[in-house]
Amino acid sequence: MTTIAERLQALSITLPPVAVPAAAYVPFVRSGPLVFISGHIARREGKPVVGQLGTSMGTEDGKAAARAVAIDLLGTLQAAVGDLAKVKRIVKVLSLVNSAPNYTEHHLVTNGASELLVAVFGPEVGAHARSAFGVAQLPMGACVEIELIAEVE
Repeated sequence: MTTIAERLQALSITLPPVAVPAAAYVPFVRSGPLVFISGHIARREGKPVVGQLGTSMGTEDGKAAARAVAIDLLGTLQAAVGDLAKVKRIVKVLSLVNSAPNYTEHHLVTNGASELLVAVFGPEVGAHARSAFGVAQLPMGACVEIELIAEVE
């Protein structure tokens, strides 16, 4: 059994610091054993990954962006609880995909985040309930926004 830190290292992942909110909200709220992580948009080198699935971006690009969002979410989750080993369960992921009206692969884009969470935490902790929606637009033109709920010690 490897630790979460070892899994992150094996995946060549360094968790980022908590991003400063772009509007009037906080990055996370802890209520009892649950931590609610605010929506994080896809970023590359600090700038939003802009695009619309089905027009300017393909599913694989969206999946990579969702994976990057999951890494940012893990950075915020670590800041919220101090140590990712305290995570008992990833409870729910909600994914918003900036997409053309005829685009239907939101679930495949969101797999970029879901697969990473299972790779980091294992299936017992990382497997989660999930919703994936197509939307007409996201803040700053981002291609994907994801929020997360986790149960912690």
